[in-house]
Amino acid sequence: MRTRLPELSPDVFSTAAGRVMARCDELARVTATPGGIERVYLSPEHARVNRLAAEWMREVGMATRQDAAGNQIGRLDRSPDPRSEGPAGRSPSQVDASPALMLGSHLDTVPDAGRFDGIVGVLMALEVVRLLRVPSPDGTGSVSPLPFAVEVVAFSDEEGTRFGKALLGSSAVAGTWSDEWWTLADADGTTLREAFREFGLDPGRIGEAARRPDELVGYLEAHIEQGPELDRRGESLAVVSSIASARRFQLIIEGEARHAGGTPYDMRRDALLGASEAALAVERICRGEHHIIGTVGQLEAFPGAVNIVPGEAHLSLDLRGEYDGSRDRVWDEISAELDGIMGRRGLRWHAREVHSAAAVMCAPLLRDVVREGILATLPGGADEPATIFSRAGHDGMAIGAITDVGMLFLRNPDGISHHPDEAVSAGDVALGIRALAESVLHLAAEHR
Repeated sequence: MRTRLPELSPDVFSTAAGRVMARCDELARVTATPGGIERVYLSPEHARVNRLAAEWMREVGMATRQDAAGNQIGRLDRSPDPRSEGPAGRSPSQVDASPALMLGSHLDTVPDAGRFDGIVGVLMALEVVRLLRVPSPDGTGSVSPLPFAVEVVAFSDEEGTRFGKALLGSSAVAGTWSDEWWTLADADGTTLREAFREFGLDPGRIGEAARRPDELVGYLEAHIEQGPELDRRGESLAVVSSIASARRFQLIIEGEARHAGGTPYDMRRDALLGASEAALAVERICRGEHHIIGTVGQLEAFPGAVNIVPGEAHLSLDLRGEYDGSRDRVWDEISAELDGIMGRRGLRWHAREVHSAAAVMCAPLLRDVVREGILATLPGGADEPATIFSRAGHDGMAIGAITDVGMLFLRNPDGISHHPDEAVSAGDVALGIRALAESVLHLAAEHR
């Protein structure tokens, strides 16, 4: 029973990492914005990267398909048991119905993105398949030597850039698609339903993307850390303990628009100043809380003229926490503070919640196998690998509705992400490929 990779030359992992880095560069050239990286859901760029991913999946022996939500999927079937017709009585010529371990991440981006967020996880998963596959019994292809099939998924819309709703691709796979989303529209007024049809997908078949829990063994994802903790620790890899809970709001502050020159300060009801004070209150409250992050990323004043006191202001609030309860308690504290600010300034405010996601805890077994995978890359006697909770959202938040989730973080120098300066080293990618492959083998040993 194999629970460790055979002794392989470090050159094997270096070559695999070099291939990942080169393909990250190749995908970066598939962009809607010359001089930057931008790939959004159901766009020509989405179609192009799916074709590339399918080509690379077939290269490592996987059967490929694009599902009803536009996710690109590769599958390596389980090798038939030579002592019988195969799993559940299957003959070698029949389709393998074995449950699969799902590996992957996403290929869509935010505007002016880096080249590694999501992408490196898909490409590392393909290198794990390359390492673990074995020839099929009939010698015509490759199969999984594990007690389960292996799938690599390139999710299509983790970021939510085009339609303002994140995790569309993985939500379809999880069977949690909502018909309310069909009317979401992009900046040009194209609805999600219209975009599906233009891409060649049938909105009426979206349910076919959904997977059942009994079809999956679990989900493992490698991802760059979108923060500086590993960099500060001087370590390459970490176990992810959980994915942060999140709530997002659009806040509207209402005051009174009046002439800038003719309105004295004691008569002003300046919505922009109220919104500015609210943003500072968010920072002050969240800085005092452990593992709570609040961000005001958008602020807009109306009517927006240079000589008018703003009568209305809109601002966003992104609130994240390790646990749902502490996140919600901080929102209550922020709400109370906004009541006080607006009361003092003679303003009104209200909030519209636009996104809510519960924290997703990584499964204990998958945390353990990722830990063992990382330990296999470290010298004997090394300290335990870091365990970090993810403040960023990932497709695992959706997939956690149908199967266990585990994640591996890679060091991101300076922690910058969603930016062209986002980075990861080839050396860390090589270690990550080995750790992910070892994790899969440890999971296989548990299933045996």
